[in-house]
Amino acid sequence: MESIENNSQVIIKDVWKLYGKDAKKVFSKKLMQETKAVIQEKTGCIVGMKNINLEIKKGEFYILMGLSGSGKSTLIRSLIRLVNTTKGNIIINGKNITKMNNEQLLHFRRDTFGMVFQHYGLLPHLTVLDNAAYGLKVKGIPKGERYAKAMQTLETVGLKGWEDYYPGSLSGGMQQRVGLARALANDPEILLMDEPFSGLDPLIRRQMQDELVELQEKLKKTIIFVTHDLHEALKLGDQIAILRDGEVVQVGTPEDIVTSPADEYVQQFVQDASPAKVLTAGSIMEEPSILTYAWEGPKTALTLIRANKRRAAFIVNKSRELLGVIREKELVSLLEQETKSKTIPMDSIKKVSTVTEDTLIEDLFSIITENPWPIPVVDEKNRFKGIVTTDHIFESLSPLGGE
Repeated sequence: MESIENNSQVIIKDVWKLYGKDAKKVFSKKLMQETKAVIQEKTGCIVGMKNINLEIKKGEFYILMGLSGSGKSTLIRSLIRLVNTTKGNIIINGKNITKMNNEQLLHFRRDTFGMVFQHYGLLPHLTVLDNAAYGLKVKGIPKGERYAKAMQTLETVGLKGWEDYYPGSLSGGMQQRVGLARALANDPEILLMDEPFSGLDPLIRRQMQDELVELQEKLKKTIIFVTHDLHEALKLGDQIAILRDGEVVQVGTPEDIVTSPADEYVQQFVQDASPAKVLTAGSIMEEPSILTYAWEGPKTALTLIRANKRRAAFIVNKSRELLGVIREKELVSLLEQETKSKTIPMDSIKKVSTVTEDTLIEDLFSIITENPWPIPVVDEKNRFKGIVTTDHIFESLSPLGGE
């Protein structure tokens, strides 16, 4: 067995899928370098996947994206061998699934994967609870235990109280939640989702995306998600792989994809993408021209503020935790008092709204209106990292690369 490298739970190595007779003739050195169209013209073989190499880390939300015929659905199906590859290896949890026999594969699928597809695949004669528990029933889990687990997952996806209804009584979004609950009931390590929201109305689709983001924050599953919708990919993905004609043309974070498209094909994908939905506070923040410190006296802070021609400054403690903003007028007031403080007291410091480095720019707009000063960026321990100004925000929303 091959080992998992660099915390990669899924390793896709030199994978090809060809349809047609005598596919081996494609693997000559010359033909392997040709395009999908040329290979089909010269051999009659249709290329489903061409020399794909990807690594997906445990707990990652990984997007496979491309137009119809790009190979994204073929790839996700090959991970459970609904499609058998022609060449290459797929290694999951250190096990090469391309070498498994049918019995080994069946057990591996049941123990490792949950699947949610565009068509919900619910059984109309079974209740919501029975549908959610169906996978557990197939595994032979006792009735009481499987119902308890199914109820728990129905509650997780927001369907508590609907367990005795039948699928026909539910909206499309609710039916998709049942499909998700059924997949989660088995507590899979890897969740495969093939265009799960594409059949939903736009409003319901956005709601389902939001719920999936929230759910992933709690569950930390490895999710491999197929979509042709750029905004869906940018919203959900930690990493995005863009496919064209069975090949991977670019892999990167949402920000990588939007700011540095690999070629014209990717550029066409991202040209209508709003940077506000992709870029983060961390990508546009900078150091402030002045930063004051709680252990300094008010005279020192006032001198720094006036020297930099400012009316206020952010103030931090010795752990660089942000305490807030100290304004010129408070410092003047402290210095005018008979009992002059040697440090800046907390009641003179004004609290401010903060954001983290991964906060999207579109979420900064509401904060801009609250503050007469830049937006401070902090880490999970409230340590000061930098600032974002109104100018930074609007500059980032100009055409990519400032063009």
